[in-house]
Amino acid sequence: MNNRIYFGDNLPILRDMPAESVDLIYIDPPFNTGKAQTRTQIKTAANETGDRTGFGGRRYETIKVGTKSYADLFDDYLAFLEPRLREGRRVLMPHGSLYFHIDYREVHYCKILLDIIFGRECFLNEIIWAYDYGGRPKHRWPAKHDNILLYVKDPARYTFNTDEVERIPYMAPGLVGPEKAARGKLPTDTWWATIVPTNGKEKTGYPTQKPVSILRRIVQASSRPGDLVLDFFAGSGTTGAVCLESGRHFILVDDNPEAIAVMQRRFAAAPDIAWLNCESLGYANKPA
Repeated sequence: MNNRIYFGDNLPILRDMPAESVDLIYIDPPFNTGKAQTRTQIKTAANETGDRTGFGGRRYETIKVGTKSYADLFDDYLAFLEPRLREGRRVLMPHGSLYFHIDYREVHYCKILLDIIFGRECFLNEIIWAYDYGGRPKHRWPAKHDNILLYVKDPARYTFNTDEVERIPYMAPGLVGPEKAARGKLPTDTWWATIVPTNGKEKTGYPTQKPVSILRRIVQASSRPGDLVLDFFAGSGTTGAVCLESGRHFILVDDNPEAIAVMQRRFAAAPDIAWLNCESLGYANKPA
């Protein structure tokens, strides 16, 4: 099975996919913040009159390399999401799961929508991804978390691989004994992880890029080697990167040319990826 990356609107692609053909879905849709999401890429060069100070007092100049952005505004956000989520449920295998990544602005409305589509009995977890980075407003508690809603297709038969998930250290290892301390413990529904560092190896420069560690935990827990993982708001392609390292297949979809450009660079050395333009495939002419 070739891994596939589609450039275009995800709705007609989802409608063309066979029912019960995907083992796991992770999506990180736009958060409907009402503004453009922008990320400026920079590099530094040694310069005695530069604006940055480095190790040993050395001075460096900041050089702007480029900017990537996308609009994050929908007049009716739930109306945009609903048909895509309904198709997502349709294409999930009976043992499949959906991880829906959102923030505090829309999570309450999205959960009600997902309860309607999947059924409240299929809601498994609300995962809190907590981080500590960026500015701290003085007029309210600083918002330093995202929400990830986990729904399953069938609450009696979903995939959850407890033994495959990377474990985390005990906070008080002396209280649990050396054997347990060496093994670590299963993460809870609160995940502490930094955002992708500005100068980190996995940084692509794409706005809202999510860390490999978050996607790795999701893929380890809710799929098996050889499974097919779908991300129809693919962005920088982190879902695909994790699937490549863990022996899963993937389908990625995004309609932002900058996202496709980032993924082309990210997967330049990866074999067996089919790059598909939805317009050339006729999806642009199919009824919505």
